[in-house]
Amino acid sequence: MRVAIAGGTGLMGGLVVDEAEARGHEVVVLARSRGIDLTTGSGLDAALRGTQAVVDVTNVGTMKASISTEFFETTTRVLLAGEERAGLERHVTLSIVGVDRAPFDYYAGKRAQELVIESAPAPWTILRATQFHEFAGQVYATAAAGPLHLAPKMRTQPIAAREVASRLVDLAESPARRGYVELAGPREESLVDMVRRWARACGHRGWIPAVPLPGPLGKAQRDGTLLAGDGAEIGSETFDDWLRRTTG
Repeated sequence: MRVAIAGGTGLMGGLVVDEAEARGHEVVVLARSRGIDLTTGSGLDAALRGTQAVVDVTNVGTMKASISTEFFETTTRVLLAGEERAGLERHVTLSIVGVDRAPFDYYAGKRAQELVIESAPAPWTILRATQFHEFAGQVYATAAAGPLHLAPKMRTQPIAAREVASRLVDLAESPARRGYVELAGPREESLVDMVRRWARACGHRGWIPAVPLPGPLGKAQRDGTLLAGDGAEIGSETFDDWLRRTTG
């Protein structure tokens, strides 16, 4: 099967590409670096020719609701229109558990993306996943006040990114559901604890204070709004297992 991966040069995109190719699929990457601009549609029709499925894991580096919403609405509409012209069989998108309950900041864009997909004629499936284990390292690198690293307070049920990538390829191989699938890790964790454990495993011995993030999204992170529901699929690799695999 020929599968197009939108955002295939990013962290998740690279894992999806590797998984799809390991299963014997022909992969085309939809990214500006490959000559395809999903904000304008330039190069898209040629890239989608002969493709049966699209997996969309595009991302934008912002926490602003307006920028996130504009990006995800624009790229999703352009991508869906191209898929309709190409007669694609299914569209799979990665989203986040809880965006419908906490559509704030960056999450506002992801929820807007979901709504665009819901209203489209394309046969679609949306995979909502919890935060990745890899999020701990990203937070350590970006949440800082001068030389001091910070750990935002958050209840989460993290999952290994490679398990999410595998599930995305599963869904691309399967008939579209026109519905949602939730995927979470095997147990709830504290993001503060995750960041501190990741830092220690990497040799950091300094103090990492816990901080509550402001606003409605920060509240949702602390009160469990972003945890998966009872019907979620559960992954197998714990954060401890992942930490040993990646830093041991």
